[in-house]
Amino acid sequence: MTDTAPRPTLEAVAARAGVSRATVSRVVNGGDGVRDILAERVRKAVEELGYVPNQAARSLVTRRHDAIAVVVAEPETRVFADPFFALQLRGISKELTAHDNQLVLLLTEGRDDHTRVGRYLAGGHVDGALVFSLHLDDPLPELIQRAGVPTVFGGRPGWSGDRRGVVYVDSDNRGGARAAVRHLAGLGRTRIAHITGALDQTSAVDRLDGYRDVMADADPRLIAEADFTPAGGERAMRELLGRCPDLDAVFAANDLTASGALRVLREAGRRVPDDVAVIGFDDMLPVAEQTDPPLTTVRQDIEEMGRLMARLLLRGLDRGTPQEGVGDTPAGVVLPTTLVRRASA
Repeated sequence: MTDTAPRPTLEAVAARAGVSRATVSRVVNGGDGVRDILAERVRKAVEELGYVPNQAARSLVTRRHDAIAVVVAEPETRVFADPFFALQLRGISKELTAHDNQLVLLLTEGRDDHTRVGRYLAGGHVDGALVFSLHLDDPLPELIQRAGVPTVFGGRPGWSGDRRGVVYVDSDNRGGARAAVRHLAGLGRTRIAHITGALDQTSAVDRLDGYRDVMADADPRLIAEADFTPAGGERAMRELLGRCPDLDAVFAANDLTASGALRVLREAGRRVPDDVAVIGFDDMLPVAEQTDPPLTTVRQDIEEMGRLMARLLLRGLDRGTPQEGVGDTPAGVVLPTTLVRRASA
């Protein structure tokens, strides 16, 4: 059994730096009022001794936990199967790590989990929350508002009720969808179908609206609802081929949906893009570059969305209040999208 050296104390740092314990405490906890020359001596002593501040004691001084809850309103099986969530979490993690904050991941399997998440946020364990993949009937926004936790949402707010002060980050889903469908029309395609995402989410609704902006007179049978998954794309594609066998293009609500549609088209003997052109949405490289053929898609910067969500929240915490909307208008940041052309359209 090896002896464990005692952890350096605040007093040891003070002795090494030749300053008072109170001076060390102010420097370590980010306080003001310490001359630069003394602060530098303290930082040098901290490094030499390997001193690690006691987080509980630090929280009493700063009233900050340096921990942020990331709430994904999806079950575990969906989160770990969809690269979208990995990219967004990577962006969030990079930003939080750069500011020495811990990420606390909370997932929701059902209504009981919503209550649990609400209790956790109200319990004062974290400084704020980043919440995304909400559904229209989701109780989380109300629970979060009741908890009084500073929050930034991923995606345009679509829930009913009080939206004052809501801060969110989204992509131009509607504009990206319009660009995709216009591209298909520009290729001379006239029977353009759309496979939607889950229509209880604003991103899917916005992409459907973008499709309708271009295809205002489209046959309603050319629209099939899915759920942002490959299996959903397969089901919807079979449904579309059954009722509209003469379709010549498909705009899918995301890349995973498009990958499922491509499999069904290949099974049905339809050549892509000769017989049917296909466009997805997201530009998730592990999906878009591996489909057969490689997928033309609408690029949104998913990782940057995560970084920006975290950045807005941390800035708000530093100011003491998040950036808020005016009246009933949320404070939203909408990132642009770009059509990325590959072989499928």
